[in-house]
Amino acid sequence: GIVFNADVPNVPTIDIYEDFQCPVCARFEAINGITLEKAIEEKKAKVVYHVLSFLGTESILAANAAACASDEDKFLAFHKAFYANQPAENAGAIDATFLKSIGAAIGINSPKFAACVDNGGYSDWVKNVAEAGAKANVNSTPTVFVNGKELDRNTEYFNVEAFTKAIAG
Repeated sequence: GIVFNADVPNVPTIDIYEDFQCPVCARFEAINGITLEKAIEEKKAKVVYHVLSFLGTESILAANAAACASDEDKFLAFHKAFYANQPAENAGAIDATFLKSIGAAIGINSPKFAACVDNGGYSDWVKNVAEAGAKANVNSTPTVFVNGKELDRNTEYFNVEAFTKAIAG
């Protein structure tokens, strides 16, 4: 996954499994994204984004682009901008042009990013994350673990107060 605060000791580890095409993941981001960004910024948690790709080719392209954005230290901005502009699932809208436009909207205009998106620079990584998700028995998105314990999607995913409490460790 893409890890934030890997070296911060004595904080909870939050593992987030998501697929960029997942509409429920977009809802989760809209509700909890700011809480997670604050936990990262304030170094109150180690946060690991596991970008899965089981909804098809467009998920693979988006996961790759997110990793490319990470190289530019813009993963969180890409993540937020993508979900704010998420096309319908498997609608054919997610392609290199769309993904580079998301990058441009958040200030990524480098040839390195464009080449990474165009050439699938992280395709092996995307495949490895998918395999690791399967080994962790993650079969729906979003799925969130805090210190290895899965949160209750019915009570803790879409309630900011409950989510904030749950990720505090």
